Amino acid sequence: MTVSGKLQQAAKILREDVGSLRFSSPVEYVYNPLHYAWEAHREYLERFADRPKRVVFLGMNPGPWGMAQTGVPFGEIDAVREWMGIECEVSPPDNEHPKRPIEGFSCTRSEVSGRRLWGFFAERFGSPEQFFSGHFVSNYCPLVFMEQSGRNRTPDKLPVEEKAKLDAVCDVHLASLLEILSPQWAVGVGAFAESKLIAVSKGLVSPPRVARILHPSPASPAANRGWDKAALSQLQDAGVWEAR
Repeated sequence: MTVSGKLQQAAKILREDVGSLRFSSPVEYVYNPLHYAWEAHREYLERFADRPKRVVFLGMNPGPWGMAQTGVPFGEIDAVREWMGIECEVSPPDNEHPKRPIEGFSCTRSEVSGRRLWGFFAERFGSPEQFFSGHFVSNYCPLVFMEQSGRNRTPDKLPVEEKAKLDAVCDVHLASLLEILSPQWAVGVGAFAESKLIAVSKGLVSPPRVARILHPSPASPAANRGWDKAALSQLQDAGVWEAR
C-alpha cells in the first residue's frame, strides 16, 4: 500500500473511533470533517502525502473557518483552493449549529491561523509541490467542539474523562502518522501539539526530534506581533530549517 493509502486508512479508523465518542455540556455540537468533508481530505492526502517527509507540523484541532469548512488542516479557503488547487463539494453535518454553518468552499470567512501558516509556507517555498516534497501538516484531533452559544471549545478544555478517551484514540492515530511518514522532525504548532508529540514519540521505535513554533492564532498577542518572523526564528534555532 502507498504512503497515501496507509494514511487514508488510518484517517478512516480515526474518523470512526472519534465518531463513537460522546461529549457532555457545555459541548453541544461536534463536527467531524473527516466525514462530511472526506473528499477534500482524501485529495489532500493523495496529492501531498505521497512519500515519507522530513518534517511534520502538527496542530491541535480544526478551526470553524478552516478545516471545518475544507477538510484540510489549517484549511483557510483561499490557501486550499488557490494555492493547493483543492476544491471539493462539502456536505454539512446533520447536527449543524445555526451560527456556525458549514458552507464548504463557498464560505466567505477566513481563518487567520490558516492564512498565516500556509502564507508563511507559500512565501518560503513558492509552490505546494516544493513545500510538500519534504513537509506535511496534520492535526492531532479531527473534531470541532462548540458550545450552545457557538463558541469554540478546544480539546484541552474537555472534562478529564472525556479528554482521556479522546486522547487515547488520537494518540494511536498520531503514532501511525509518524510511523508512516517517518519524519526526522515533528513540530508542534503551539504547546499542546508539542506535548502530544513528545508523549507519543516516546513509544516509537524511531522517534522524530520534536520542536515547537508559536501558534498563529489571532488570540495570541505574540502571534499578532509578527508571527512569521517568530516562527522562522524558532525553526532555524531548533535546526529544523537552515538559515538562508
